Amino acid sequence: MKLSVCINSVTGSLERTEAMKLSKKLGYTAVEFWEGKDLDLDAFKTTIKNEGLTVASMGMLTPLVDPEKRPEAIANVKIAIENAKVLGAKTMIATTGQELEGVPRQKQYDSIVAGLKEAAKLVEGTDLTFVLEPLNILVNHQGYFLYSSLEAFEIVREVNSPNVKVLYDIYHQQITEGQLIKNICDNIDCIGHFHVAGNPGRCEPYTGEINYQEVFKAIDATGYKGHAGLEFWPKGDMEESLKKCLELYS
Repeated sequence: MKLSVCINSVTGSLERTEAMKLSKKLGYTAVEFWEGKDLDLDAFKTTIKNEGLTVASMGMLTPLVDPEKRPEAIANVKIAIENAKVLGAKTMIATTGQELEGVPRQKQYDSIVAGLKEAAKLVEGTDLTFVLEPLNILVNHQGYFLYSSLEAFEIVREVNSPNVKVLYDIYHQQITEGQLIKNICDNIDCIGHFHVAGNPGRCEPYTGEINYQEVFKAIDATGYKGHAGLEFWPKGDMEESLKKCLELYS
């Protein structure tokens, strides 16, 4: 496993390309960001190339629960695919959107599956992967449709494409359901990316109740070779926090 720095959260006070440069200076070889479009593509590409960085993941902004908005979702996917190709990114984050009031949950579930199947056709035969992210609704994302990693795994298995997997956010799933190591190891075949933050507070991962050294050890034992993105908001000095995260995973 490799660590990447989310430049929206950890280094959010810095201009994006400066955050990339700082990440490399501190010893990281990968960065990630939430944007899939509306980014300074030329500046990003130049900085990534000059610093020798990898883009571990980027966003897509996909409202998947509503079939009427699927054209918008697929349009966002197409933009993200083209930007990912320019930046050398292989992983794009898909979100479901907020649960629709008055609409049966199964209908929204089916819309997510159908949308991901349509998106998967756009990258069939390539090494591009969409990762579907469940989020906690108890603390941070009230009203979001997909909160259970187990339901996310069901969706991915129903989509049945090597180009569609789950983004397992360890912070979110500690809040939602716990059993981190068991759920990760039982479903590692469906996981394409991880996110990392401490709980409570969504701050440095070496604080709080999650034993990341044991979680990381379990992930490595599965043979997972992808990235785990540091997506936290530092309580302490940002640079010192990033240095300590490297020490946490060594």
